[in-house]
Amino acid sequence: MFSMPADPKIRVLVAKPGLDGHDRGAKVIARALRDAGMEVIYTGLRQTPEMIVNASLQEDVQVIGLSILSGAHNAIVPRVMDLLKQNKMDDVLVLVGGIIPDQDVEGLKKIGVAGIFQPGTPMDDIVKFIREHVKPHGVPAAG
Repeated sequence: MFSMPADPKIRVLVAKPGLDGHDRGAKVIARALRDAGMEVIYTGLRQTPEMIVNASLQEDVQVIGLSILSGAHNAIVPRVMDLLKQNKMDDVLVLVGGIIPDQDVEGLKKIGVAGIFQPGTPMDDIVKFIREHVKPHGVPAAG
């Protein structure tokens, strides 16, 4: 007889969208989340929004972390958010990390990004944010 753990692991997909070829930060984040007891799927470099959302759907993740250094966040993130809505994945927490100018933060939050983490954010802050904001599967997002 199998029983589910009382506190199932939070499933996180970490992705590098666009043509940005630098993934050290994404790998550091993936390792930190794994070390914090989360289940992490790292998709690798040069992911399209479609690839990211498809992988998120297949892996049944609760969190998507997008690492963007290229400056393409205002093109890529809205597309990811639209695809999540189309796939009825409104309960997935979307986080963006990387080089995000201060003037773009509010716009990204308005389209549904839960958290934005710029360079220098302590790993513990990111782990704490995820634990505090992740929604169990099947619970609709507040809004």
